Amino acid sequence: MSQFPVWLLVVAALVIFILAAIAGFYLRKLQLQQRRQARQLQELETAAAEQRQRVNNSIQIIARTLLDEGLGLTEAAIRLRVLLDALQVEDSVREEFVVFYTVADKASHIPILKEWKALSRKEQFKFEKEMASLEVEYRDFALDAAQRLLGRRF
Repeated sequence: MSQFPVWLLVVAALVIFILAAIAGFYLRKLQLQQRRQARQLQELETAAAEQRQRVNNSIQIIARTLLDEGLGLTEAAIRLRVLLDALQVEDSVREEFVVFYTVADKASHIPILKEWKALSRKEQFKFEKEMASLEVEYRDFALDAAQRLLGRRF
């Protein structure tokens, strides 16, 4: 049986030591990266929860304002539809509050903001008449839906 050269064993041990050190370095780097990602994920989840809470609060304010007649049904419906969609509510919730989606869809062609201001008084009156008609037709359904929105969180 021939004897293995000692220098070869030393070189092999040195290579193993270097590879272990490199593996340890990358393992530590991976752990730090995972901690950083976990922290970022937690921050994102917290921010998302806070945003969801703000949207829910806005829904409550609009529903209350609609019930107190401080906001027109058409405007409330458009805002509530946008907020509910921002929360990505389930289809069952959309069906429960279909009145807001219906009114918003029927009023979607009515100009808003700068486009509204650019209309002549006659055109504005025509659209106001149309909104009033929508509000008469859907008022009871909308008030009932607004009442059901109070205290709900999505």
